[in-house]
Amino acid sequence: MCFTVAIIREGRLITAEEYYASKPPVKQKKVILPELPFHHLVSGFSHPALPVISAEGLFLYEWGLIPAWVKDMETASDISSKTLNAVGETVFEKPSFRKSIASKRCLFPVSGFYEWREFKGVKYPYYIQLKEEDYFSLGSLYDTWINPQTGEIKNTFSIITTPANPLMEKIHNLKKRMPLILSPDDEMKWIDPALKPDQIKELIKPFPETKMMAYTISRDANNARIHRDYPGILREVQYPELVEEENLLF
Repeated sequence: MCFTVAIIREGRLITAEEYYASKPPVKQKKVILPELPFHHLVSGFSHPALPVISAEGLFLYEWGLIPAWVKDMETASDISSKTLNAVGETVFEKPSFRKSIASKRCLFPVSGFYEWREFKGVKYPYYIQLKEEDYFSLGSLYDTWINPQTGEIKNTFSIITTPANPLMEKIHNLKKRMPLILSPDDEMKWIDPALKPDQIKELIKPFPETKMMAYTISRDANNARIHRDYPGILREVQYPELVEEENLLF
């Protein structure tokens, strides 16, 4: 799955504005935003507000989709921790996602993401990027929920996942999943609200492993109780117990 990402470029704020401006959007609206966040490591379980690009523009949406039909805040809080990801193979069937996948799709631009590999009972964190892109889009979907008690409006999103490609199978070796990474050619197709279901399904597929790279980082990334959102978290750390195995795999 994908619960932890980085939004950086060369150690500084990316850019979602530059990224958005570089695309030929379906329909662009001028949106006034607060300062866009950057993160070296941010977990979806903290439900951060992060930049997403839809056919309507560039927005800050909270990670963890709350469907419009949710009736109360208690249910909304519970469901938002279960909808950080949406399984691509069932996204058209699940009540939480089936309306959003039809016409509320967005791009979540990131610099990279994190995944954990189990080796002899120990979990080793990896940072995963694309070889030729400073940042790239994760295919996502969104919804708007209105708290019936307070009238508060929450815009939230979820990242689509696919079966792992061979590289990600070796890293995410238990669940064998990966986020939906969209090629530049497919980004504007993904956010087109007129796309037909069969066309959407064609885009939900594993990204080629030959265009990706990964390396191990500090096990500080395993500990949600400490501050992990610092530049050094991206530094490569080699583990002697993995060296031989890494040579065989990569």
